[in-house]
Amino acid sequence: MSGPKATILTNDETRRALTRIAHEIIERNKGAEQLALIGIHTRGIPLALRLAAKLAELEGVDVPTGRLDITLYRDDLTEVAHQPIIRDTQVPFDISQRRVILVDDVLYTGRTVRAALDALIDLGRPAGIQLAVLVDRGHRELPIRADYVGKNLPTARGELVKVRLHETDGVDSVELWDLEDVK
Repeated sequence: MSGPKATILTNDETRRALTRIAHEIIERNKGAEQLALIGIHTRGIPLALRLAAKLAELEGVDVPTGRLDITLYRDDLTEVAHQPIIRDTQVPFDISQRRVILVDDVLYTGRTVRAALDALIDLGRPAGIQLAVLVDRGHRELPIRADYVGKNLPTARGELVKVRLHETDGVDSVELWDLEDVK
C-alpha cells in the first residue's frame, strides 16, 4: 500500500474549515438558539461535537448534540455485510421545533444522507433539516446538497477521500488516495 496522492486538509485547515462552518450556521440561522446537531456515525459525531463547542464559544448557547446510526436505513445493506454492525443512536432531546443540522465527514453519492434523513424523521418532525459536511467530493446519485461545506473537492470515481480525526484516528487530516492503493 503506497501513500496518499495528496493531503487536502491539514490539522489547522480542518480547524479553520469547522470555524467557518460554525460562522455560516450562525449567520444563516440568525444565532444558535433552537438548533441541534446530529452526527452521522462514525466521523460525523466528533465533527458535530466540535461544531457545538464552537457555537457555544461564539454564541454562548449550548447546542444539543446527538449521534445517528443509519445502518438499517441503508439501501445497500445487503452489499455492505451479511451481519452489519449496529451502533448506538443517541438523540437525548426532542427534535420537534428545532432546526437539526446533520453532520458528516464526506458527501459523495448522497445515499448516506438519504438514509440519515429517513432515520431522523423516525425520531420526530424537526422545524427544518440542514446538512454540514467537511468534504463534498461530488458524484451525487441523489438530489442532495450540503448547506455547509468545509472543502469542495472534485474527485474521480477511482479515488478515495480519507478523513482522519483526532478523536477516532489520533490526527486531523483529509487525504486523497487512489482506490487501488488502499486495497
